[in-house]
Amino acid sequence: MDDDRKRAILNANQSVYDAIEGGDIDLMRSLWADRDDVVCVHPGAEPLRGHATVSRSWSMVMANTGYIQFFLTDVSVSFAGDDTAIVTCTENVLAEAEGESADTFAGGKAVATNVFVRDRRGWLLLMRHASPVVIVEEGDEE
Repeated sequence: MDDDRKRAILNANQSVYDAIEGGDIDLMRSLWADRDDVVCVHPGAEPLRGHATVSRSWSMVMANTGYIQFFLTDVSVSFAGDDTAIVTCTENVLAEAEGESADTFAGGKAVATNVFVRDRRGWLLLMRHASPVVIVEEGDEE
């Protein structure tokens, strides 16, 4: 695998998380391909289609999110031809606990698939799907 191409994809993928953590909607909009066939599936939600709809959803997410930080693990990159790349990873999330004081945090985990396509602007998101990982506490098993 071409190291430069892999590095470019990992940088593009990291930019997604930088945008979320920084609440930077302009950066997030710039990371998506400007196409009607883009798709975003937020954890536990229905698929959203089209650049404008996906951008609006990120505006809402960022407007309603306090502190959030992602620790990515199990990051894997694969390529489908020269112009499509797929990144899978586990998102270990630390966030401000909803309804609690600003110094109270909650954790969570999701598995994400980010599909990038290359155009004249570089590597851009075509599809993102994040699914929550249900963590079963000891003693909660059936």
